[in-house]
Amino acid sequence: MPEMILALVRSLGTLSRRRVWWLVLSPAVAALAVWLTLTFLVLDQLSAWFLDQPPMSWLSGWGAVWLAKLLAAAGGWLVILALSYLTAMVLAAVFIMPILLQVVAARDYPEVAAMGKDNFFAGAWNSVWAALLFIAGWLLTLPLWLVPGLGLVLPLFWMAWLNRKTFAYDALAMHATDDEWRLIRERRATPLLGLGILLALLAHIPVLGLLTPALGALLYIHFGLESLRQLRGGAVVTVDAVVVEEPVPTDRFLR
Repeated sequence: MPEMILALVRSLGTLSRRRVWWLVLSPAVAALAVWLTLTFLVLDQLSAWFLDQPPMSWLSGWGAVWLAKLLAAAGGWLVILALSYLTAMVLAAVFIMPILLQVVAARDYPEVAAMGKDNFFAGAWNSVWAALLFIAGWLLTLPLWLVPGLGLVLPLFWMAWLNRKTFAYDALAMHATDDEWRLIRERRATPLLGLGILLALLAHIPVLGLLTPALGALLYIHFGLESLRQLRGGAVVTVDAVVVEEPVPTDRFLR
């Protein structure tokens, strides 16, 4: 929890830089365009489809038509929200994340050397693959919405998973070695998912939800680079483009 709060505070500090806001707003504008387009074109059709599915059809048969229509409309909105968020997520991860990473790393973590793989295509494929799995998982678990309560939990779970799967990798791909990434993934598994849950909750807040993917990129960058700095014990620096490394026992990391 303290690490998550630290990442949140530092992310808010980064937002005070004017250039960063242009990066944050870009995916939000794209998500807004998708949201409005889908609302205009398919919301009525989605609501009608949900209205014909259990338990909404059962409620209509029992005379609670108003409740069935309300739940069907909510289902349509959730689908549109998920697609809008997914659009902003992919754009933020593929195009905005690398720029934010350079800005934040240079100013806030200059002593953390880039020792990973600066591979744009690997990061893009990770984001696209995560998006495809998100869609598949979302569709496959739709029948579980019939279980009371799961209709609220499952969308949050899949968004949280998508955040963690996408941003955690992208935040560290350029700076961490494979072994370092494995250690951080294993030892910080709970807060990494916790950040994803926080972002999933924020995504359901009107207007603010559109900004969430870019804000998520910032959160994971700060969290990831700070975790990497602690793992290395501050012993890795770059001097005139030459990496100097002193051995640091990895078992010191947050024991």
